[in-house]
Amino acid sequence: MKRRRKTTREALGFERLVRRALDALPPEIERLMDNVAVVVEDEPEPALLAELELPPTETLFGFYQGVPQTERSSAYGMVLPDRVIIYQRPLEEACSSYSELAYEIRRTIVHEVAHHFGLDDATLTRLGWD
Repeated sequence: MKRRRKTTREALGFERLVRRALDALPPEIERLMDNVAVVVEDEPEPALLAELELPPTETLFGFYQGVPQTERSSAYGMVLPDRVIIYQRPLEEACSSYSELAYEIRRTIVHEVAHHFGLDDATLTRLGWD
């Protein structure tokens, strides 16, 4: 897991929750994520929010950046790792307790990892992971 900001005690606590959520993934899933970097950033870039056309009432907790497994051909290779980005500030601001934060981090990681395996937002909503 990489971080794009100065490390503080609070940041380390957040990263610990992210690590726990990743460690809780089934081993079969973990093995299929060998070329996926999980990164913690403070908040999404304004350009990304504009590109996604998110309404002001929605908050972005995470983002999958890459080519989903279902869209790869036999020629796919020699590429930079896909990325799952977890946004610390929006998650912390939305959660009122440590346990709620841990739950939302886990939920966000599962959601973004699902995108890596080709599940779209409509499918995730049907499954209750929106």
